[in-house]
Amino acid sequence: MVTEHAEATAPSTAQVLVASNRGPITYTLGEGGTLDAKRGGGGLVSGLSAVDDKLWVCAALGDGDREAVRRGVGESGVRMLDIDAEVHAAAYNGIANSVLWFVHHLLYQTPVEPVFDTEFRRQWAAYETYNRAFAEALAEEAGPGAAVLVQDYHLALVPGMLRELRPDLKIGHFSHTPWAPVDYFRLLPDDIAEQLLRGILGADRAAFLTRRWADAFIGCCTEILGGTGRTRIGVHGLGADADFLRRRSHEADVDERMAALREQVGENRKTIVRVDRTELSKNIVRGLHAYRTLLETRPEWRERVVHVAFAYPSRQDLAVYRDYTAAVQSLATEINGAYGTEGWTPVVLHVKDDFARSLAAYRLADVALVNPIRDGMNLVAKEVPVVSDHGCALVLSREAGAYEELGEDAIVVNPYDVTGTAEALHEALTMSGDERSGRTKRLAEAATALPPQRWFLDQLEALRQE
Repeated sequence: MVTEHAEATAPSTAQVLVASNRGPITYTLGEGGTLDAKRGGGGLVSGLSAVDDKLWVCAALGDGDREAVRRGVGESGVRMLDIDAEVHAAAYNGIANSVLWFVHHLLYQTPVEPVFDTEFRRQWAAYETYNRAFAEALAEEAGPGAAVLVQDYHLALVPGMLRELRPDLKIGHFSHTPWAPVDYFRLLPDDIAEQLLRGILGADRAAFLTRRWADAFIGCCTEILGGTGRTRIGVHGLGADADFLRRRSHEADVDERMAALREQVGENRKTIVRVDRTELSKNIVRGLHAYRTLLETRPEWRERVVHVAFAYPSRQDLAVYRDYTAAVQSLATEINGAYGTEGWTPVVLHVKDDFARSLAAYRLADVALVNPIRDGMNLVAKEVPVVSDHGCALVLSREAGAYEELGEDAIVVNPYDVTGTAEALHEALTMSGDERSGRTKRLAEAATALPPQRWFLDQLEALRQE
């Protein structure tokens, strides 16, 4: 339980500020009106732990968060913005997740979508309002000449808005997603495409996870605006936190999950592991089709391999995501019905998020399947080699940002090619122990080259030098 304290909302003169849609803490309303706080994880949370004098500006995402703001409840170093719930919903679900995410991940079925109509314009106005609330809060909180690092596609307009309010600040923007190639980016209405680019170019520095995404952004700016102006472009490939993962993966709850998974898999069987949110870009359905094709075309693997698939529901307030989650569950059931025997369940599917169980699967994996249609980085591809007990062959989409660093030691696939992915799974399953161990070692080294704290500090240092 948390308590009220006045300093949570007191004016700040922070020298390092971070802005993101989701903050490091969330609140839920308990019985009797108590507020319970839960801290989040992820690369940004880990990275920020390297900085002492900082302020994190984020949005209140639910009723508990909003109530915390209204009561003046919070913690030092975090300012949560109580933006109107309807404005947030239109900006977050209507624009960020249903337009910008779809554009950057190339997800539209273009014969029928997108349709940029009056409803889109209404939602875009909410996106502008949402971004302006962040810009105004950052302008109010930042000390003279402070460094402000704005995160992701939710807040693409903030740098330009903030530049007008506080020209003294050092402003950075980091994109955690891919960036669309110019021909696809131009699906957006011309004025919106230009506004998005100019918003990010309000930053002194715009940074990306890979050179490919940075070059795509430069290409859009060149084609639409004639260049990137005074904004510098950087690349920072977020890596896995090896120390944390290795320590956490050997705690008691992970050992318990491993025992349960071993029982589900059975004796003397290999495992193909995937851990994803049921996000459209993760390509889980084609991955299951590839596994089914493996069982069809390579019958020697029947009863000798199990696909351990963790597909944790994502964005279930959007119908297309609910339908996708249902499709994943339906296909797993079909495969088990077609090939399963009394002692063998071909697909072990879990849809309830459980980090300890995910780490257990990492440790057990003989093969990791990471086949997104498109992904900014994909940390699962980096985490599995770090945690794996006995070495793991990585089957990796060439459309994942991680391919840039891990491609040389992975088995690389075209994520749309189901038969090719099935063959890659067979190659991975038949890889010799020595080769697998060698590849895993090199993958782990590449995966941990820029751990979260160093990733954040490198950006901060580069921004301060602008």
